[in-house]
Amino acid sequence: MDTAYLRRCLNLYRSQILILLLLAGLTTVPARAQGYKYIRKHLERYDDKTVHYGFFFAAPVSRFSVGYSPAFLTADSSYRIYSPNRPNFRVGFIMNTFLQDHFDLRIAPSVSLMNREVVYDYPGGTSKTETRESTWLDIPVLLKYKSERRNNSRMYLLAGGAFSIETNVRRRENQGLNRLSTGTMDLAVEYGIGFEQFFEYFKFAPELRFSHGLINLYNPGTNATSIGIRRLTTHSVTLYLNFE
Repeated sequence: MDTAYLRRCLNLYRSQILILLLLAGLTTVPARAQGYKYIRKHLERYDDKTVHYGFFFAAPVSRFSVGYSPAFLTADSSYRIYSPNRPNFRVGFIMNTFLQDHFDLRIAPSVSLMNREVVYDYPGGTSKTETRESTWLDIPVLLKYKSERRNNSRMYLLAGGAFSIETNVRRRENQGLNRLSTGTMDLAVEYGIGFEQFFEYFKFAPELRFSHGLINLYNPGTNATSIGIRRLTTHSVTLYLNFE
């Protein structure tokens, strides 16, 4: 009898119970909305300015890509020639020009302290290393594609080219006919990806960029270090820390 009586009560007041549940659900919506954290948007007018300036520090890891000549197989000399990856240092300035909502033009002249090596392995376990320690002036011109900004961050892609000229070569006293000779000008294709984080007074953007040289830097010679080499081009992977 008690169970039947309870069912009749629920049937009689079903509409009232549904209304109460609906009102309870509506009252919890503002309470939940109050739980969302407010995120302050830094530098809201950043993209309204046409030109921005900044600076960067970079850590390139660079090497030569070695192209072998037919003499490498026939000459009685080294059985392996390769160029290992070597860490280097770069510092420079940024001039970023706004083109439209998703595209910028970036020019970033820099000075690079480069150390590239070519290693020759000979039969019998001996080896020889030719080191090119030099200072380069780099002038990359890049087109930047940026995503929509989400609060204080956004992603971007960039691609373009870079012209480089060697300004100073650290020469050894015995440098002469027995040294590997390379060119002093380079042209490279560059592309990369980055992440921008906006702070109250500046923008920080870590970036990973790849560079592939187009010019053959090898200067032909008749000494032992030149046998077996036909082409030397530069390749680099660089981590940039940009501040604007």
